[in-house]
Amino acid sequence: MEALAARLSHLDSQAEGAIRVVMFYDTLMRRRVDLPALARASAVLAECVAGIRLHGTGRAIRVSSDGREASAPPSPASSAMPITLDEEEIGTVWLERPGPPGPLDDMLLDRLAIAAAAVVERYGPARTTMADPALVELVISADSDEAARARALRLLGFTADLPVRVVAVRSRLPLDKVAGLFCPAGPVKAAPLADVGVILTTTMDRTRLPAGARAGIGAAETPDRSWQQARTALRFTTSRQPVVTYEGLGALALLAQVPEDAARDNVDVAAIARIADCPEDLETLDAYCATGSLRRAADRLHLHHSSVARRLEQLGKALDIELTEPTGLLRARLALTTWQLLED
Repeated sequence: MEALAARLSHLDSQAEGAIRVVMFYDTLMRRRVDLPALARASAVLAECVAGIRLHGTGRAIRVSSDGREASAPPSPASSAMPITLDEEEIGTVWLERPGPPGPLDDMLLDRLAIAAAAVVERYGPARTTMADPALVELVISADSDEAARARALRLLGFTADLPVRVVAVRSRLPLDKVAGLFCPAGPVKAAPLADVGVILTTTMDRTRLPAGARAGIGAAETPDRSWQQARTALRFTTSRQPVVTYEGLGALALLAQVPEDAARDNVDVAAIARIADCPEDLETLDAYCATGSLRRAADRLHLHHSSVARRLEQLGKALDIELTEPTGLLRARLALTTWQLLED
């Protein structure tokens, strides 16, 4: 293998070099090498640090050009390529070459990515994010018995010693990308269920939810209970607050249990519905309810506080609520939140 790598490094013809790169990785795949061996061979061939990372496990392998584990701190990748399996991005391969990429680096990384996907599939279970929706539904269904739920969790790759959190997601982005970003470490599985995406995970980074996505997070109880909580939390998300945890709702969660007819008939909620056609009014009221302060609302809206004061005065008259009084502010907050739940 090293002899072939040495010959490849002295090729004069780029076309011949590309063919030999393909042959090199075909040989590795026939030998059924593992990921560390792939990384070692690639680093020797490229004569620079080569790396392989799988999103689902967070595992990263970096090998220097001498075939040993890279000890120096990671350098910016000179070139990189995704690893895809069943049309899902499951990881990344890259080279850390000083200076510009070499003429065959893209070809090398393309073959390395294909070989890495084959290794993951062969020595599975594949570390993919997307899961069988039937298994996910079995985990979160209230009708599942504990034995069936435990078996489904094992098949999905979760161990019994770690509590599983359930996340309900709405996003225009592919669900696997949302899950991969939101849950960068530890096991994670996702599946679409009706109009909502379901993510099962043991850890998450709430700061990494991509723009445009919304997520409701259930408590770390039984998965079926966590799913119901996650659905409730998702209803409370807004563009201003795209991630909501059920624990953080406290008594506000009770609003989700109010019958729809009763909520719409409430005088304050009906008043909010009347001003809903004016986005400016809703934005002003939302900023004021969120901050509880005229000046902080003005800062959030990037307006002078006198302009916000005039808007709030007009809104108070339209709603028939004294917004500057504590009781009026509380009424407006509850009414606005209830109206948002109805519009969910």
